[in-house]
Amino acid sequence: MLIAGDIGGTKTNLGLYSREAGPHAPLHEETFPNAGYSSLTEIVTKFLARAGMTADHAVFGIAGPVLGKEAAATNLPWVIRTEELTRTLRVRSARLLNDLEAMAWGVPLLQKGDLLMLHEGKAAPGGALGIIAPGTGLGEGFLTREGESYRAHSSEGGHADFAPTNDLEIGLLQYLLRRYPHVSYERVCSGLGIPNVYEYMKEARFAAEPNRVLEKLARTEDQTPIIIEAALDPVSPCRLCRETIDLFVSILGAEAGNLALKVMATGGIYLGGGIPIRLANILGSGPFMEAFLRKGRFSHLMERIPVHAILNPKVALIGAAACGLNEPAG
Repeated sequence: MLIAGDIGGTKTNLGLYSREAGPHAPLHEETFPNAGYSSLTEIVTKFLARAGMTADHAVFGIAGPVLGKEAAATNLPWVIRTEELTRTLRVRSARLLNDLEAMAWGVPLLQKGDLLMLHEGKAAPGGALGIIAPGTGLGEGFLTREGESYRAHSSEGGHADFAPTNDLEIGLLQYLLRRYPHVSYERVCSGLGIPNVYEYMKEARFAAEPNRVLEKLARTEDQTPIIIEAALDPVSPCRLCRETIDLFVSILGAEAGNLALKVMATGGIYLGGGIPIRLANILGSGPFMEAFLRKGRFSHLMERIPVHAILNPKVALIGAAACGLNEPAG
């Protein structure tokens, strides 16, 4: 028996798996909000008690860098150690993965209905695959072909320096440098970053802020869903919110293209995380693809790279389970 988990910035997905049923068929599965819990072990202990089951091994994908047998969650005050997990959960072994490494494990297992083609391209057989996932933060990872299968690799590319590509983005960088000592892609290209882009667009007076949006934003801590909802409102879209999202997806497209170049992702780029699912209808054209393809002398190469949006929100959980079932933790 394996317990697998996907630990993000705001919620934790957990599942219990058997080798016979495989990574697509958890025997028990739950999602927990991270707020109100002091540690991962507290959540997992509650999960196992509710399931009325025990596990032999554990594999967890963590939104943060994994160094040896320890991981510090980037957007949570948690430090997670395999030694503590094995002792507290009474499992024989535990393994920690970066959340994008877990997602990468899951990508080859995705089925046709789990993906939305944004750009067809022409995938190179055996070519590397790149994964970029704006959720609470911005994750990046990739897969390389080794023999008959793929090997997953983690990355912290989302924390690399934000590189503006036009005057509007240069203004955004200057705006954020007055507020932060370091401006990474995560500062502008994630759930945490969208409110930063919105405030910049508002201060620069690209459009007026409607009272209905102002009132909703004032009442909530997580402003990103409100900005996205107002931008995509089919009846009365908020222009300021839509301008914000257009700038966001342009930056996302540029960075997805950067990732494709850095790892030579000729097999394709995959967009994961919760935000692309919400924005799937506007990613296939317009600012996202324009920025993705705009790579100067290498634009012809970018045309050949397929781009997919991952519609299955549990790909990282599937990947963590697949990792544990195919290669027992230890």
